[in-house]
Amino acid sequence: MSTVHQPDLKDRPARLTVGVVGAGRVGPALAASLQLAGHRPVAVSGVSDASRRRAETMLPDVPLVPPAEVLERADLVLLTVPDDVLPGLVTGLAETGAVRPGQLLVHTSGRYGAGVLDPALRAGALPLALHPAMTFTGTPVDVQRLAGCSFGVTAPEELRLAAEALVIEMGGEPEWISEQNRPLYHAALALGANHLVTLVAQSMELLRTAGVAAPDRMLGPLLGAALDNALRSGDLALTGPVARGDAGTVAAHITELRRHAPQTVAGYVAMARATADRALAHGLLKPELAEDLLGVLADGTRGTNGTHGTEGNDR
Repeated sequence: MSTVHQPDLKDRPARLTVGVVGAGRVGPALAASLQLAGHRPVAVSGVSDASRRRAETMLPDVPLVPPAEVLERADLVLLTVPDDVLPGLVTGLAETGAVRPGQLLVHTSGRYGAGVLDPALRAGALPLALHPAMTFTGTPVDVQRLAGCSFGVTAPEELRLAAEALVIEMGGEPEWISEQNRPLYHAALALGANHLVTLVAQSMELLRTAGVAAPDRMLGPLLGAALDNALRSGDLALTGPVARGDAGTVAAHITELRRHAPQTVAGYVAMARATADRALAHGLLKPELAEDLLGVLADGTRGTNGTHGTEGNDR
């Protein structure tokens, strides 16, 4: 049986040296994926103990150094810090002379486009905004999840091909987002992903209160099917008491939530109202049923003393 020698990545000359400023959950995963594509991580910065441990796990043997030294060592620098920290970091690096002409400077913020890197651009850097539309755990599984992950890409037109090529090398799918649409793009992702986590966590807590021993096992198939249906069919996938116009059932829900988890009532009512609006607009909710349902939801916003009980179910 013949064997073909597969050269180790270290035998291949890396096209770019890679540095990471901010060893949160995102930066080390992206650097590790670039390493798989033949690039060479050379430096990472991290402040907290958790960041340092994460860097050591995801990027073993890559030295931990201050941010300015990361830029000194790397051709491609990933700025993977919180959104609110990013503008000050870029300005500080540019003002201290840490940015080198021709250096690729990549941030992963969903909120910002390439404009936030203007101070570095004036110092000669090449600015790219590459935001992975993915939730990260800070573990090696994140590198696998990047396969097929969409990235929101924003860059000067002359750097568009370079930005898209980097995304493809990380296993992702580039999606061009204009500078002015970045905040809306990010709001859409937060609405879908971040709020989903909150909704699922609340649902599991309520199921435990109701005596369900394994809420995750109960919700897994249901939520998986709901997500798949929503992605395939959009609003036509709406089901449940709100879409059907079951005002009495919704009133009973609100009563029970007030009794057992009053902190969830406002969110339930807001989402139910949004669901009713969409179901009505798409002909799923009959207008003659919508009036009673919207009345129940209006009552649901008035206080949390449980006065709207089961006697209101026949509205």
